[in-house]
Amino acid sequence: MDIKTLHDADFCNLAIAKTAFDTLSTAFGGHVENWQHEVVDRLHNSQWSGTAADHATTRIQNLHDELHAAQQEIALISRALQDAGEGFAAAQAHLISALDDAKAQGLTVAADGTITWDNNPDSATYLGDGPQKAQQIRDRITAAVTEADHADRTISSRLAHLTTNASNGTGLDATVATNDTAAANALSQIPDTGTDPNAVAAWWNSLTDEQQHRMVLNHPAQIGNLDGIPATGRDQANRINLARARTDLQHQLDGLGPEPDAVTGTPYGAVESPMHKLWKQQHDDLTEKLGGIDAIDKRLNTQVDAAHPPAYLLGFDTDGKGHAIVAINNPDTADNVSTYVPGTGARLGKVDGDIDRSDKMVAAANAANSKRTTSSISWIGYDAPQKLLSEASDDQYAKDAEDKLHGFEVGLHATHNGNISNNTILGHSYGTTTIGYTMKDKGLPVDNVVLIASPGAGVDTAKDLHIDPSHVYAAQSQADMIGMAAAMDPGGAADNAWDNLRADFGFDDGDHHLIHGRQTTTPQFGATVLPTNPDGGHSDYWNDGSPTLAAMGQVIAGK
Repeated sequence: MDIKTLHDADFCNLAIAKTAFDTLSTAFGGHVENWQHEVVDRLHNSQWSGTAADHATTRIQNLHDELHAAQQEIALISRALQDAGEGFAAAQAHLISALDDAKAQGLTVAADGTITWDNNPDSATYLGDGPQKAQQIRDRITAAVTEADHADRTISSRLAHLTTNASNGTGLDATVATNDTAAANALSQIPDTGTDPNAVAAWWNSLTDEQQHRMVLNHPAQIGNLDGIPATGRDQANRINLARARTDLQHQLDGLGPEPDAVTGTPYGAVESPMHKLWKQQHDDLTEKLGGIDAIDKRLNTQVDAAHPPAYLLGFDTDGKGHAIVAINNPDTADNVSTYVPGTGARLGKVDGDIDRSDKMVAAANAANSKRTTSSISWIGYDAPQKLLSEASDDQYAKDAEDKLHGFEVGLHATHNGNISNNTILGHSYGTTTIGYTMKDKGLPVDNVVLIASPGAGVDTAKDLHIDPSHVYAAQSQADMIGMAAAMDPGGAADNAWDNLRADFGFDDGDHHLIHGRQTTTPQFGATVLPTNPDGGHSDYWNDGSPTLAAMGQVIAGK
């Protein structure tokens, strides 16, 4: 496929051929129905019996099945022609749009794709930024031609298969026709949530660009949150989800009406009004979620420059406390990919701080190695505990997140252009517990694990994470109060008591168990300990100038 061929192509004949096959399929279907009434039904209703009757009945029924299979195959040709026409038309429209923009910008595009412009500084039509504009147009033209090539290969493969079935009689087999129909239907059926991301990626790649575009527009909630869909597709879908959610949440907020009286009188004095309590809970939840949407929208639409790489919305919903997955730089094309899992309190309404941390980690990785691109993803894709005392001590939140985190990480590999050279999973606080449980129970396809301020990763040693222990890193400041979250389970508490007793006699070996497992910075755990600011608190590891932030950048950058 070349520019001239795509530009000049007339796809009317495809539409005419599709209509012809529709007519053929309808007429053929009429004959099959007539055969059913005039032959099959009459035979079944006759009183003919015996061996000859049984043979005749079987043969006639087989013939009916073959006719029905042939009708299905004819209908599939019509569907293939329709899909091809839509795919080619979309590619042609994208090409014409690029050529029109090129002309408006003072660029001339030759039939072979060569782009020229006025490069004379003394000329009235001099185009100083010609190289940049030409590259943008060139990329769009290449994308349009590639889109047409994909549509061409797809239609050729489908028609060749159906033609072979027709020529050798395979298409008369009911099982073959059923399988072919199922394969065609699968092109428009979105895989269920939890489907192997590699299978999702294969399904997505089997669609033409036009079909993918329709999926994004018609099913954004499913496409935007499905592991195995490329980052660009998920981002397009989730921007639609984001706008719709803002409208819906604002409508709910407006529907709450004015604030009720805060107190109500009782025989025992004034107490908070139940109506006010419910109103305030709903008001605060809606307001906070709208704030989270605003923060995401602001980052997505920040002008891209050296300090502000492009952002992609890889997941979004407002269920419960809300979820969001935001990537800084495209993880499908980056050399280094890091997924950051926040801990207690993580939710949609607090996403701005997590996005800021991803921005800082990309900058730290760039400082460590500027020759390789890095994507950092803030993954609020699970229901994190929200209360420090009553919820953060429960490991069920981590267990419930295992399938989601595992699917997301597998999906990053399924959609990446080539192999990810360096893949890191990084958690803070309860996020490290979530990571630890997932790695212990399911494993994760990552090269490095970074555990920041961990209350325990659900394992006793780094090797229990099913990764080379030399690629497990941990950090915890001396001033971080997470170190006070002592173990409550009998085994961990007994170990701590024994360790304390040994310390009294000068034999302290530094071992210590926290609420979700052995402290990750102890020698017995076996991780490489990263530097910290000894005076830093639980949330200070990403502060400007933090030695931990610089070390995180080194790990993420593969240094």
